[in-house]
Amino acid sequence: MKPSRPLYEREPELAAATQALDALCGAQAAGGLLVFSGEAGIGKTALLGEIQAMAADRCTVWSARGGETVTSVPFHVVRQLLQPALVRLPADETRALFGDWFDIAAPALGLADPSGPQPDPQGVRDGLDHVVSRLASRLSHRPLLLIVDDAHWADGESLAWLAGFTARLSELPVLVVQAHRPQELADRDADWAIARAPERSTPGHPALTRVALRALTPDATADLVRAGLGDHADDPFCREVWAVTGGNPYEAVELVAKAQDRELAPVEESAGLLRELGASARGSGLVARLERLGTNANRFAWAAAVLGTEISQELAATLAGMSSAEAADCTARLRDARIVSGFDPLEFVHPLIATAVYRSIPPATRTAMHGRAAWAITQAGLGSAAASRHLLEVHPDDDQELVAQLREAARQHLAVGAPEAARRCLERALDEPPRPHDRAALQYELGCATLLSSPATTVQHLRAALDTPGLDPTLRIDATFRLASALSHNNQLKDAALSLAAEASRTAPGPGLMRLQAAHFLWEGMQATEDDGPARSARLARNADHLKGRDNAERALLTLRAFDAMLRGENAQLVVDLCERALVDGRPARGLGWTDSEWGFELPAMAGITYAFTDQLDRAETLFGEAVRAFEISGWSGAHLAFAHTLLGLVHRRRGRLAEAEGFLREGLRLADRAGSGLPVHWDATCLLVDTLLARGRTAEARLVADRYGFGPPYPSAMVLPDAPCVRGRLLLAEGRAQEAVAELESAGASLGPRGRFNGVWAPWAGDLARALAGTDPVRAAQLATRARVHAERFGTDTAIGEALRCVALFVPDEESTHLLAESVRHLEASSSAYEHAGARLEYGTAIRSRREVARAERLATACGAEGLATRAQQVGASIRSSE
Repeated sequence: MKPSRPLYEREPELAAATQALDALCGAQAAGGLLVFSGEAGIGKTALLGEIQAMAADRCTVWSARGGETVTSVPFHVVRQLLQPALVRLPADETRALFGDWFDIAAPALGLADPSGPQPDPQGVRDGLDHVVSRLASRLSHRPLLLIVDDAHWADGESLAWLAGFTARLSELPVLVVQAHRPQELADRDADWAIARAPERSTPGHPALTRVALRALTPDATADLVRAGLGDHADDPFCREVWAVTGGNPYEAVELVAKAQDRELAPVEESAGLLRELGASARGSGLVARLERLGTNANRFAWAAAVLGTEISQELAATLAGMSSAEAADCTARLRDARIVSGFDPLEFVHPLIATAVYRSIPPATRTAMHGRAAWAITQAGLGSAAASRHLLEVHPDDDQELVAQLREAARQHLAVGAPEAARRCLERALDEPPRPHDRAALQYELGCATLLSSPATTVQHLRAALDTPGLDPTLRIDATFRLASALSHNNQLKDAALSLAAEASRTAPGPGLMRLQAAHFLWEGMQATEDDGPARSARLARNADHLKGRDNAERALLTLRAFDAMLRGENAQLVVDLCERALVDGRPARGLGWTDSEWGFELPAMAGITYAFTDQLDRAETLFGEAVRAFEISGWSGAHLAFAHTLLGLVHRRRGRLAEAEGFLREGLRLADRAGSGLPVHWDATCLLVDTLLARGRTAEARLVADRYGFGPPYPSAMVLPDAPCVRGRLLLAEGRAQEAVAELESAGASLGPRGRFNGVWAPWAGDLARALAGTDPVRAAQLATRARVHAERFGTDTAIGEALRCVALFVPDEESTHLLAESVRHLEASSSAYEHAGARLEYGTAIRSRREVARAERLATACGAEGLATRAQQVGASIRSSE
């Protein structure tokens, strides 16, 4: 990438590069992002070459370049950057470098065959982050400089990785230098140069410097001309070079070279010939120049343009239909004409030349050459995925072998975490078209390809598969199940339930029908509102209560029944027994695990949540810890991992480990933010974080979180963990907005009561509403508290009973109140709910005026991280001391 000519008027650009390199190589080894933009030929590549030369003695430099014809090749740029360094390492050292990320990220770099479940693209990107971070640490004596040229033509997978990685550069001793054409990058909606980041380094953001390259002035153009043609080039001639090229350095250099070839005297009398000469350096003029080199050279250049970048001379010869000797001769002629450079692999001297040559190929010939290129790549044993970019360019022609190749390419793309590449292949296969009996299966594959990345797209393709005749019955069931899952994650739970009911009605009895029925119960029950919840619960009980858990269909129904019974506040021992039958030795059965696609992650999540709300927190924590490990091992680092962290946050919130809960929930939100916005996991994590911050006494922070994530009505169509209106009502109470809180809690009760959902730990609306009404309507408040106690005693957990007794104690005479508070403390001390225990003990100590009990409450609150409660305990203790 070293420049072959001096740089003119690039002092600001070089100064910015010098500053960035000095920061990288300084005592603090500060990373950053340096972005150069400018039109084609403005000198970006030459500038990057100069920066590489400047860094050669101080840095480890890896470089890559996008290509116009290879934007559909996943991880093309990332492989150029990282593969050369990694392939030189011994196999065991490479594995050690990747660590647990090897099976997830190494296939994306072409360093290992894929294995295991389909990775989440975010997981692959995280694995690449890990590897580059490890490499950067190893190379601290020669810090890492990554150079990406023609980033506007980088593949989507590489752009997505670069977007996330460059946002982390403040943490790493890595400098990324990128060059692109702004219009082309904008057309792709792919400005990964973190436009939201500040131009100067601030905590948590990398240093970002943007520099737009400008055309050369007439004076600089004159210097360039005289450097090439001699000091005797006169001013009018130099001025005309500038006028013809617009100060574009590439065009100016090419024009000077043409003048040398023509032995044109660089004087005013020759200036009139420059415009015609300049036209030959680009577009049709370049094509005419190429044709003058002969038929063979022209055909070889076409083959090279079809192959794109890193052009194998042997492959180009095969594609051009010529011998190795003829290819070598053509290469020499094209090199002499400054069209290609290098030997093997070859590259075009400039992307403008590659574009002009490629676009000069007659369309029919170009299509045929892509077809031959795909054949040649396949024959060379490089695989369907490598051939797929050429197959995408072939005209549809009812070629079933091409359909099979594209389907295989899609499978290979999915296996390395490139669902968009898989989607392109499958959509192209549909256009071929496939045989009628294959069409539905292909649409099913297309829907599955986008399941982890785009629920809306998945819905479209799976519906098409189900509407197309010929789909295998087993695939119909799976397609319906996946369609329902995608609809639910797209906030369309009612449609999910309806789709399952419709398919179940035409499915014969057997395991497939049970799977559909279980999924129907799942998505019906997960709706925030439903027409007849008690009837659905009764049907579920009839279907599940007698089951032993002999197969996964039975275990699925038992899990759903346990979760529903927990929400309804049925006897907790019954609920736990249902969970035990649904699991195998306390763990999900094979096929029902966190990453098993047949049933989905929802079932083990529901089992763990059920344990969490029945005071079985050790079991819940074990399940959720397994979720984190399973998702990390499989590379599911997006919404799935965000949900797993949220679930661990739930366990810690229930235990009263509020600081730990906050940490997990904030991490869940961070992971969710990477995956998108407004996702179901955003609601769950926000709801739990608001509740946790309120427990810590940090109401203002809770409000900030609620506002940032839009936590409030309208609520999603799916229920939120825990009940969202209840938590929002609690927030409003903490803010002193009693009237609004009462309305929100009344609404929660009106929604949950008719559905028979009376679990006061999941949805504590009755207790909070009783407290809110205590001063204005004590009679109704006492009735609410009494009913909540009945439901809590029916449920039977120590947490539920202890919390209900605390509330009832507010509305009875002092002596009875003291007894109830003592009972509340006894129950909560026996539970794992340390925060609630601290609150009850403070209320009991206050009631009996016991400094010892209040001090115990203060210690408990402090251990929980409940600063607000601990402060209240201090104040009560001080008040008791002052009155003694």
